Amino acid sequence: MLEQQIDCPTRPKTSAMIMKLFQITLVVLVLLINLAITFPSWAERAPSLTSNPNYFQVGQKVVWLYKARTDSNDIQRIPAEVVKLSSKQVQIKVYKHNNEFVNRWVNPNKLENSQKVKRSVL
Repeated sequence: MLEQQIDCPTRPKTSAMIMKLFQITLVVLVLLINLAITFPSWAERAPSLTSNPNYFQVGQKVVWLYKARTDSNDIQRIPAEVVKLSSKQVQIKVYKHNNEFVNRWVNPNKLENSQKVKRSVL
């Protein structure tokens, strides 16, 4: 009868396994080196919010630098109080002449600390 030869590898090819292991090791090594180099840049100190002049707290007295029109050069300095904070804007309470107030959302760049104003006047 016909004998069939069955080619059944008993061992996987070791050179292919070694090459695959080498590739994995190389990728892991590159990632570790990259992490070791970039990690010190992550460790920079975060800016202190209290030392930042643009940092505001709820209840803080501020001065709103208000422009009636964008093309105008006249800036009105309106005293206000911080009511709410968001990531991009600050809500302030502006007092009217008749003891009422209005809340406005403004850009923090349009606000000054009232302490800074008092120091500059002195």
